[in-house]
Amino acid sequence: MTDYKDKNREDLLKVVSQKREALRLFRFGGAGSRTRNTREGRTLRKEIAQILTELRSREIASVAKTK
Repeated sequence: MTDYKDKNREDLLKVVSQKREALRLFRFGGAGSRTRNTREGRTLRKEIAQILTELRSREIASVAKTK
């Protein structure tokens, strides 16, 4: 697992975009014409969720600092 806490916001947004594109290609690319790793979709969804959770926690922390 990649440690997302060390990356800045722009890098995380870029990684989320890449993971979402990979998930889209996994779902729709090839339309079942090739044997594929069925866990790949689940793994991509989990990684996207981890990154979005990190982004949200940073957003909440920055709002808490300003109060």
